[in-house]
Amino acid sequence: MSVRVLLADDEPLIRAGLRAIVDSEEGLSVVGEAADGAEVPGLVARLRPDVVLMDVRMPAVDGIRATAHLMSTVDIPPKVIVVTTFENDDYVYDALVAGASGFLLKRARPEEIVAAIRTVVAGESLLFPAAIRRLAARHAPSPTGDGLAGAGLTEREREVLRLMAGGLSNVEIAGELYLGIQTVKTHVGNVLAKLGARDRTQAVVRAYDSGFVTPSG
Repeated sequence: MSVRVLLADDEPLIRAGLRAIVDSEEGLSVVGEAADGAEVPGLVARLRPDVVLMDVRMPAVDGIRATAHLMSTVDIPPKVIVVTTFENDDYVYDALVAGASGFLLKRARPEEIVAAIRTVVAGESLLFPAAIRRLAARHAPSPTGDGLAGAGLTEREREVLRLMAGGLSNVEIAGELYLGIQTVKTHVGNVLAKLGARDRTQAVVRAYDSGFVTPSG
């Protein structure tokens, strides 16, 4: 089944370039385009994309507000990848907190764009984990204890969350903990449910924001 992609960017040339890249890849297709974040909710409701490539800065409604709106109003929202010029931009972290599953740089190579879409759809590893960890660490508060103590995570689930925050994929976690891949998927699902996180990116942001994981590890 083809992965349906919506493009949201105020620059027609950027949209045209992304469309050419996505449509040339087997199993991916662009189903629509938006020139501003204000257009995104209506297009998502009508076209039901699996992924939105969302420019983080747009004139009327930026990518952060558009992402937050989707996460709060759509029963099963699409995965959002914010597209930005600078990876250290505070807007990127705000978009992750709002519910984005990852980000892409505008200078990304075509193969990186395709890999990013496939990664967030699969949901079994972080998109550019080192960069996401750097962003989360920069914005993490000073440690004041375990802010996830009330989440009810088991000791194994806490181990899994730490490894997720370290950027490990399900396969890598399975190898690290000597577990079967299906067992790891079950633990990851339990972690997401207990944290109220829709994907592992949101769980990692929660882990840093709560002080459960610190920049020093």
